[in-house]
Amino acid sequence: MQGDGQGRARTWPERAAAWPTAARWRRGLAHLWLTLASACKDAAGAEAAPGRLMPWLPVAFGLGIAIYFAAEREPSAIAAAALATMCATTAFLARRRPVAFPTAIVAAGVALGFATATLKAALIAHPVLDRPAYNVSIAGFVEGREERERSDRIVVRIDKIAGERLTVLPERVRLSVRRGIAPPIGTYVSLKARLNPPLSPLRPGGYDFARDLYFQRIGAVGFVTGAVKVEDPPRPPGLWLRAASAVDSIRDGIDRRIRAALARDAGAIASALITGKRDAISAPVNEAMYVSSLAHVLSISGYHMVLVAGVVFFAFRAGLALVPGVALRYPIKKWGALAALLAAAGYLVLSGAEVATRRAFVMTAIVLIAVMVDRAALTLRNLALAAFAVMVLAPEAVVHPSFQMSFAATLALVAAYERGPPWTFGSADTSFGARAALWGVRELAALVLASLVAGLATTPYAAYHFHRLAPYGVLANLLAMPIVSAWIMPAGLAALVAMPFGFDAPVWRLMGLGIDWMVAVALGVAGLPGAVGRIPAFGMGALLLATSGLIVLCLLRTRLRWAGAALIIAGAFVAARAAPPDVLIAAGGETVAVRTADGRLSVSGRGDRLVVRDWLSADGDARQPSDSSLKSGWTCEEAGCIARLRDGALIALARAPHAVAEDCGRADLVVTTREVAPGCATAIDRRTLRASGALALRRTGQGFAIDAARPPALDRPWARAGTEPRSTPAPPATRPATPRRDDIDEDD
Repeated sequence: MQGDGQGRARTWPERAAAWPTAARWRRGLAHLWLTLASACKDAAGAEAAPGRLMPWLPVAFGLGIAIYFAAEREPSAIAAAALATMCATTAFLARRRPVAFPTAIVAAGVALGFATATLKAALIAHPVLDRPAYNVSIAGFVEGREERERSDRIVVRIDKIAGERLTVLPERVRLSVRRGIAPPIGTYVSLKARLNPPLSPLRPGGYDFARDLYFQRIGAVGFVTGAVKVEDPPRPPGLWLRAASAVDSIRDGIDRRIRAALARDAGAIASALITGKRDAISAPVNEAMYVSSLAHVLSISGYHMVLVAGVVFFAFRAGLALVPGVALRYPIKKWGALAALLAAAGYLVLSGAEVATRRAFVMTAIVLIAVMVDRAALTLRNLALAAFAVMVLAPEAVVHPSFQMSFAATLALVAAYERGPPWTFGSADTSFGARAALWGVRELAALVLASLVAGLATTPYAAYHFHRLAPYGVLANLLAMPIVSAWIMPAGLAALVAMPFGFDAPVWRLMGLGIDWMVAVALGVAGLPGAVGRIPAFGMGALLLATSGLIVLCLLRTRLRWAGAALIIAGAFVAARAAPPDVLIAAGGETVAVRTADGRLSVSGRGDRLVVRDWLSADGDARQPSDSSLKSGWTCEEAGCIARLRDGALIALARAPHAVAEDCGRADLVVTTREVAPGCATAIDRRTLRASGALALRRTGQGFAIDAARPPALDRPWARAGTEPRSTPAPPATRPATPRRDDIDEDD
């Protein structure tokens, strides 16, 4: 006890203040919640200010397209159009309501995207082959030609077709032929071919080649089984086909000039950059370009289009600036933008006008038009307009990896550009030498930042679609891209200008020196330890989370944007926790993989190269289909094979009828290409495979959870219910013009 100075006793030492009561805790939490809610409301109000909603419209539009592709059955075009009209009307009526209008406009964007994709599918509706057909006679015009490493490929618009097993008559077919014999575009040909339905997904969640071909209006694929005969057409080809033939002949002429000046990979890469022909690049160089993250250089897309437009814009404007009377009186900047637009259009036509190139041209054209009408060029608004234009013209591009990676990288770069670089050139009184040094540092920092931003933005899509990362991508781009920008592409354009005058060969050789440097960088980086970062496949949910996070992080301006980082982290967490399948079964049932005690896949059956390679890639496994260790977990005899999973469950691959009966009584899972009688244990037989295509099974206790590449309820124009999915190329016949099995392209 101790006195308090007034004669009263008190406890010593003095007690600490009492803990807050439950009521005080509740009041504190309520105050915190109100503060956060008020801050979020203020931030949301700022984000919804005039001009801020425009970049979100293509996001909503793209979401509607994605919903269309997620449907199990084909939507009604009338219903989709009615829904879009209703939502658009609602948005118009709510235009003066501050809360209802943003919600209504987003809903209208989703509905319009859904309707656009539905109407596009209805407008291009065409027959798709439902089963293989042999010895089919075909006559028609060649509409497309593609030279590849092992074979050529042609697209034939059918004029006449006949075959014994043909129940569906496709309008266009894509055929593989022996390398070097593909006829030019515009030629009328007759031939014999084996046709197959477009390729089904090789595993659940895998890429759907049939969907891609449907939107290219191709109803069947296959290979030629005889000579390709050129005949006189029954009628003249159309104007479009004659124009395509003329462009193709120009591309062939340029390709020959390049190959005459440059040998091997240098010539092949130069031709790929100028004409879009990527057929002759050697396998080691091609793989090194992918591993080092330089493969984007080989595919003509946004980067190339910007370089061409930028070089022409700079050269044209700089040339006019040398004439004072013109520079002071006329808008030479706008003239330069027009010249760049024309050059970009010419490059689009010359390079073959592939889907990615058309998309890049649309984006570049919008930027150049913005310059011509005195608007800021690199803005999120212009990017939104470009995205709208691409999705309206080709809604199917939304589910394509090139669209996703291109717009992800561009969105991240524009967002970083709009927030301003963290450096300057120096003050006005800085010496010239110091300013030059600062300029060099700034450009180097800008290149590093651009490579880092674009690389991080595209990482989720590279991991989802290709199951690999490029750990040294920034290093490779830092070493190679300045040469591509300042040397290789300008030299290529100069060679094109010099070609009509016959002085192009020295310029092509100059371009080849830069390509040699790029190839050396690719091979060097690909040889570094850990250069290949393999990622096991994960589900769409993780990709959607990462995409949402990227959009929020780039489009929002207030502190709410950091919620995007949380979404990206959540997506990475979900991807890391993805459970790999324990059993994989190809659509034909002849190739089966099981996850054995060592945690890796072991493959039995015919071991189709394409299927096995896809499975190993999706598993993050570096082995090749020819690796002998792939069969280590199986015990085989003539009647079939058996293997055990990690938990000891017995998997049987039965070929003979008596093996099916025996395995039904002892195996936990029976896989067979025959039909299994009722009462058998868990079995995957011919009927199941015909209905579902490729399967992935995961062990759950004493049973299996089964995922199908094509669920039984699925009925889309490119995957009709009741048709037999095809998983692999059929073996070709042995006739003069028939490619070898290795020549059959992956997506035939």
